[in-house]
Amino acid sequence: MLKNYFKTAWRNLQRNKIYSLINIAGLSLGLASAMLIMLYVKDDVSFDRFHKNVSHIYRVVSKSKHNGTEQKNSITGFLQGPRFTQNVPGIQSFVRLQSSALDIKTGMEVHSQSLLYVDSNFFSVFTLPLLNGNLKTCLLEPHSIVLSENMAEKQFGTHNAVGKIVMMKEDSAFVPYKVTAVAKTCPQNSTIKFDVLLPFRETTKDAKNDDNWFNKFLNTFVVLNPNANVQTVENQMQRFYAKDGKPTFDALIKKYGGGPDVQMGTYFLQPFTDIHLNPQLPPVNGLTDGSNPIFAYILSGIALFVLLIACINFVNLTVARSLKRAKEIGVRKVVGGGKKQLIAQFLGESFLLTIAAFTAAIILVKLTLPVFNDLSHKALSFSYLFDTRLVVGYLVLLIATGLLAGFYPALVLSGYKPTETLYSRVQFSGKNYLQKSLVVLQFALASFLIFATIVIYKQFNFLTKTDLGYDDNNIVVIHKNMMKHSEAALFKTALLQNPNIVEVAAKNGGYNGTTAKLRNDSSINFTYETIDESYIPALKIPLVAGRNFSKDFPADSIQSVLVNEAFVKKAGWKTPIGETVNFFYNNNEIYRVIGVVKDYHYQGLGQQIDPQLFTMKNSNLYGLINIKIKPNTAAECLKFIQKKFAEIFPLSPYSYVFKNEENLRSYETEARWKQIMLFGAILTIFISCIGLFGLSVLAAEKRTKEIGIRKILGASVNSVVATLSKDFLKLVCIALLVAVPAAWMVANKWLQNYPYRITIGWQIFAAAGFLVILIALTTVSFQAIKAAVANPVKSLRTE
Repeated sequence: MLKNYFKTAWRNLQRNKIYSLINIAGLSLGLASAMLIMLYVKDDVSFDRFHKNVSHIYRVVSKSKHNGTEQKNSITGFLQGPRFTQNVPGIQSFVRLQSSALDIKTGMEVHSQSLLYVDSNFFSVFTLPLLNGNLKTCLLEPHSIVLSENMAEKQFGTHNAVGKIVMMKEDSAFVPYKVTAVAKTCPQNSTIKFDVLLPFRETTKDAKNDDNWFNKFLNTFVVLNPNANVQTVENQMQRFYAKDGKPTFDALIKKYGGGPDVQMGTYFLQPFTDIHLNPQLPPVNGLTDGSNPIFAYILSGIALFVLLIACINFVNLTVARSLKRAKEIGVRKVVGGGKKQLIAQFLGESFLLTIAAFTAAIILVKLTLPVFNDLSHKALSFSYLFDTRLVVGYLVLLIATGLLAGFYPALVLSGYKPTETLYSRVQFSGKNYLQKSLVVLQFALASFLIFATIVIYKQFNFLTKTDLGYDDNNIVVIHKNMMKHSEAALFKTALLQNPNIVEVAAKNGGYNGTTAKLRNDSSINFTYETIDESYIPALKIPLVAGRNFSKDFPADSIQSVLVNEAFVKKAGWKTPIGETVNFFYNNNEIYRVIGVVKDYHYQGLGQQIDPQLFTMKNSNLYGLINIKIKPNTAAECLKFIQKKFAEIFPLSPYSYVFKNEENLRSYETEARWKQIMLFGAILTIFISCIGLFGLSVLAAEKRTKEIGIRKILGASVNSVVATLSKDFLKLVCIALLVAVPAAWMVANKWLQNYPYRITIGWQIFAAAGFLVILIALTTVSFQAIKAAVANPVKSLRTE
């Protein structure tokens, strides 16, 4: 019996190749989307779970309130690990992890190498296997070094590198480090990834200095005893911290100030497996690959939309074909076929189609996985598909899809009466509310994604094309850490020998925050920048008051500062020129404001413009050089810059980036979601159109006689097309009415994440609505025109 069901199903699918292919195409797209998202989610939730004692590993983190808002911080200092371990019974051991970079020499070449400083028990806590070396002793000696297998291959051409020497730069000299171990490449689903490990450096003075409770720059992990209660351990940690750190905290507040709302904070424990998906306490300072669960939610939603729409199509297309199968059903019933047997027959066809679609989906996943990896910033492998849990998930997905897609058509078709079907009197009962509701749901989902895609596109364009308040075009940025003012001046003089180099300006690396006091003894927090006199004109940052730094005023490097408009506003100054800023923690160094620069987006449009202060203080070091070049001279200038850099800084690694490209990279997340939403919108609208096509076929077959009569009575092709199309356009308009409010609410909530954002106007919804209606009308018109141009005599004879 079962064999006969599948044989009949196969023959039926062969007789209706176009419908079968459409169904398989829709289902395979939906299943492929679901499979890719399952891969993504599986990878996300599997992060760091391969460590043997992962359930007992926690990161020491803290929280405090500032201006009534709770802030969480995952960065600690020298003291948290050893002191909590010594004084809290539930903590078994600790390991610290600090990110850094040193120059490394390979042959005659020097390049900057990122690395991690870790405690000697690093490999005892984390399950990261070694290829060579002893995991217990490899990090005991001060000048030992552990390489990843990739780094060993790169450095020595082999992973058998134990005992070999690596030259690392310390201060101004290269020092030999002995390779004591080579580690396997870290798993893709690990927040700890490294190429180089060095022993953690801590002096006796550092370990005894209580100020280091508040000097934070690294990650601290602790391993709890198997029987320890996390809440009890956290309470004990906090009690000890409040006792041991309070005297130092009070002394620091007395010395540096900070206001009445400054708190010591509260320490607690974050499970190691929570780090990857925690946007409030993400992997930082040497930990990598942080994600946000919202990504998985959005991707899962898109996959669910696509799969649901594909299943809806199956229902609509199967019912649309049911008139052609009415006599087959009647004959089956006359010869004794029961309703259960017919349901089993049609479910068999559903599962046959689903299996074919599932096979096609696997091929699609194989082909599209590289593109998906690029979009999602993952390194997923096709072999992940065959993980036991995922295979079980796919089987459940296959069964659920087969039942979902086939049950309703089987129920409808098996209910036809044999007398009506054999005499061609079968009619669809009611108003086909279910099919129409499904089309509304399809296009509501598709319209929602189109609205969302347009909003993301417009916000991305706003972020990337809005004037930042300065000129970032044709600026080459050269990074050079710990650069003295005299070195920067020498490099600048050498570069300006090239007539294609317009300006050279030095600046500190990164963005440093600090605090100072004003005349009224109030404190102000701001971004602290060290620049030279060329920085403001090189980037064309406008001055709104006062003047720029100048060589004509030697005192500018000793007692003068510039501030931005946000600083003036926060300080409450009406006449900022001549106001003073007191760096009270540096022996009350007082600086006078000589100029105010117009606010500019120095951290991009994703960040609020905060108060900013500029100094030319000689003892502050630079970290980068901005080089303004003439347009269309990049190739020549880059060669010249590299040559001069090698002459002046022969032992430093050379790297450059164009400022405008660097700014664009800060919007990589928005660019990624722009592409993901675009693909999602295209998929949903494509599969929805298949469903609408199926419904238009159903309507045309149902109204064959009506169309014939209309044409005999003189109706034009256009009027017939309009008659057949208007009902579907009504459904699409209803879908738009459902989708617009939902899209508006979600888009507004998403835009709240940006301090600078677009305004959602009616034009966005009008454009999206017009696009949806146009696509739907094109889809329906194809079948409507086909029915309208058919010979009416043939249509009536058929009736």
